Amino acid sequence: MDIWPSLPLDAWQETYTTLHMWTQIIGKIRFAQTPWINHSWHIPLYLTVRGLTTSTIPYGGRIFQIDFDFIDHELLIQTSEGARRAIALYPRSVADFYQTVMETLRELDLHITINTKPNEVPDPIRFEQDETHAAYDADYANRCWRVLLQSDRVFREFRSHFSGKVSPVHFFWGSFDLAVTRFSGRSAPEHPGGVPNLPDAVAQEAYSQEVSSAGFWPGAGLSYPAFYSYAYPEPDGFKQAEVRPDAAFYNKELGEFILPYDAVREAESPDQMLLEFLQSTYEAAARLGNWNQKELQQLTFK
Repeated sequence: MDIWPSLPLDAWQETYTTLHMWTQIIGKIRFAQTPWINHSWHIPLYLTVRGLTTSTIPYGGRIFQIDFDFIDHELLIQTSEGARRAIALYPRSVADFYQTVMETLRELDLHITINTKPNEVPDPIRFEQDETHAAYDADYANRCWRVLLQSDRVFREFRSHFSGKVSPVHFFWGSFDLAVTRFSGRSAPEHPGGVPNLPDAVAQEAYSQEVSSAGFWPGAGLSYPAFYSYAYPEPDGFKQAEVRPDAAFYNKELGEFILPYDAVREAESPDQMLLEFLQSTYEAAARLGNWNQKELQQLTFK
């Protein structure tokens, strides 16, 4: 099996858009039940050997968990009492998926209400009204998960070399991207906000400290899947910085460095190329932003 499969955006755009809304529904369920953690770290999903998971979610004294399985193509809802329900993943509307998920939760005596307006997308359609997005190509859903899984593995390696505050490697369903973020330890100027259908206060809290952040997304707004890296606030000279590998470049419209996924997939050593991108863009942000790089470098004990 190709561990870095091809993922051309135009081949699965409709599935991508539908799956984005499905992950938002599940993510909002976690959000509704989980105590706030800085930078919205209480809301993401996480990679598993079969898909994506909410991890454990509290409901009073009970615990439940929701998992996307992109091998058997089902959504699993499990409780700490041993109950288990499976919802098939197939071409079905967002509205149908939403209704089925909420009905299944109620069957398990989990009575949860979520905000049904999608976040971080233009022209949102409320979940219960969305009959427009109804695609599911099982092969491409599986490919996307496999790309995320390998990216997660490399991101974890990169994460391990930093001793300062650093986020988990996590999947943000609002923007449908896998991310890892390093912090300088200093406060940042107030973020201007303006993220589509996201309260400015949420963005401002998320970017309340200086960061160097990297991740992967399937390419909405870019036309192809890519890895990215940006700094907030962006230091002078960042966009002109020399980074590795040669395939990486600064995208002025997005305000971040981009490394096309296909460059990594086709490389002799995908891991090495991706780590070079992550490290060189971080070093540019840290050097130009006057981070204490020596103090923040993590010793390893392997």
